[in-house]
Amino acid sequence: MSRVIIIGSGIAGLFAALRLDEAGHEVIIVTKQRPEDSSTNWAQGGIAGILDKTDGEGMKSHIEDTLSCGDGLCNEEIVRCVVEEAGDRIRDLLSIGVDFEKDGDDFHFVKEGGHSARRILHAKDATGAEIERALNNAVSNSNNISLRPHTLGVDLIQRVHGEPRKGIKGIWCLSLDSGKMEAIPADAVLIATGGCGQLWERTTNPSVASGDGLAMAVRAGAASKDMAFFQFHPTALMAENKMPFLITEALRGEGGVLLDNHGLQKYRNGHDSPENYSFTLDSSPEGSLATRDIVARACDQKMKITGADNVWLITDHLDKEKLHNHFPNIESKLNQFGLSLGRDALPVAPAAHYMVGGLSVDINGRVLMEDGTAMPGLYGIGEVACTGMHGANRLASNSLLEAVVFANRAAEHFASNTIQSIETVPEWRAEGMLKLEEHAPLVRDLETLRKTMTDDVGIVRTFNRLERAKRMLVLLSNEVDLIWRRSIPTRELVELRNLVLVATHITEDAINRNQNRGLHWNKDLI
Repeated sequence: MSRVIIIGSGIAGLFAALRLDEAGHEVIIVTKQRPEDSSTNWAQGGIAGILDKTDGEGMKSHIEDTLSCGDGLCNEEIVRCVVEEAGDRIRDLLSIGVDFEKDGDDFHFVKEGGHSARRILHAKDATGAEIERALNNAVSNSNNISLRPHTLGVDLIQRVHGEPRKGIKGIWCLSLDSGKMEAIPADAVLIATGGCGQLWERTTNPSVASGDGLAMAVRAGAASKDMAFFQFHPTALMAENKMPFLITEALRGEGGVLLDNHGLQKYRNGHDSPENYSFTLDSSPEGSLATRDIVARACDQKMKITGADNVWLITDHLDKEKLHNHFPNIESKLNQFGLSLGRDALPVAPAAHYMVGGLSVDINGRVLMEDGTAMPGLYGIGEVACTGMHGANRLASNSLLEAVVFANRAAEHFASNTIQSIETVPEWRAEGMLKLEEHAPLVRDLETLRKTMTDDVGIVRTFNRLERAKRMLVLLSNEVDLIWRRSIPTRELVELRNLVLVATHITEDAINRNQNRGLHWNKDLI
C-alpha cells in the first residue's frame, strides 16, 4: 500500500483523500488547525458548473465567460477540461452527501459577477461549509485515511538533498500541541494548503491562509506562476466587525447594487432603480455585476477619491423575505450590528480574497520546476496551484469546481503511476537551536509586512511602490532568516517565514509585468 501525505483539509485535500482511499492507498491528512478551519468552509457563493454533459451551449457559455474574465491569459485546454468534467465531479459531491439548494425537484442556480447565465449551485449562503461537512463525514468513515489536526507542515523532504529532480519523499511538520518536530515519510506529497490572504491587513481568508504549502514547495525547487494576480473581493462588511466578513457576490446576482455616498443620497431622493446611480457604471456597463477585478478597482478608486472608508451595498429595493431565506447566515451576521438585508445600506469595502497565481502545475496537478518538468512525488491542487484555469482573474465560483476537478485528476494520476518505495527520512536537526523566548519581533515584522503589502502591493500599484515593497521585503527576509537559523520552530515563526517568501514572489512578478491585465493594475502602465 502506497502512502500519500496531503497537506490541507479544504475541498481539494479531502476530495483527493477520498479518491486515493478508493484506489487503496494510505492517506495522512496534515492540517494546521481543525479540518473545518479552511477557506472552503468560509466559501459562501457556490460551485459553478453544467450538470448536463449534453448541454453544449451551456458549456460553451461557461467556457467563454471564464476566458473573458481571465483577460486573455487562461489556458483554454485547462478551461475546457474543467468545464467538461464539472458534471461528473458535482455528481461525485452529491453522492458523498452534499446537499445543494433545490427549487422543487430541480437544483436552484444563482448568478454572480461575470456569468452570463445562472449556473452556480449553492447551499443557501454557506456552500463551502456544506461541502466540508459532507467531505469530513466521508473521511471520518474511512479506515485508510488518518487525520493529524493541529499539525503544521514546515518543509518538504527531498529524496536527494539539493536535487529537486529526484523528487520528494516526505515532510517535516510541527505538532502545535507538543511543539515537537516530526519527519513523516511518504511516496508522494499532495499540497492543498490554500492561499495567503493573511499578507494583507484586510482579508476574507481564515487565519490559516499564510501561504505555507506554496513556500515549502518553492524552497524545495518548485516554480511559482502568475503571482501578481491576487483577487480582492469587492464586498467585505465594514461595520464594527474586527474581522472582515464576506458579503457573497450572489447577493449582487439577486439585484444588490453598489453606491457611493453621492449615489446613495440621489437614490434616497429618487424613485427609480439604484443601479442608475451606481459608480460602477463608470467602469463597466455590467455595473455592480462586472467581474471582481473591475468592481474592486472601482470601489478602491471611489474610496480614495472621496476619502470614505466604505461604499454601500443596497438591497432595500428587493424582496426582504426572499433575501432572508436565501442568505440566512449573512442576515444573522448583519443582525449582530443592527443591520438587515432588504432594509439597510450595508457598508462594504474590498478585502484580499483569492490567490489566482500559485505553484506551476500540469493538467494532472503535478508540481513543475522552472524548466517545466515535473518534480517526482509532488502535487499541488486547489488555491495553492496555478493551473491556467483563471488566467489574470478568477471567475466567481470557479474555484471550488477547479479544486474538485484537479483533486480527482491528481489522485487518478498517482493511482496510475503508483510509487511504492517509502524511504527512511532524516529527523529534524535542532542541535544548537534555542527556544524562541521573545515573539515581539515577529509580531512587529508581521505588522510591517501587512502594512507594506496593503500600501504598496494592493489593488492599484505603481513601480515606485513595488520597488519600495521589494526593498522592505529584503530587510524582512534577512531578519526572519536570522531568527530561523537559531530558533526552534514555532507556528508564528514558520508562518512569517512563509508569508515573506510568498510576498516576495508576488512583488517581483508584479514588477516584471509590462502591461495591465485582470487583477494586476499598475497606474504607470495606463
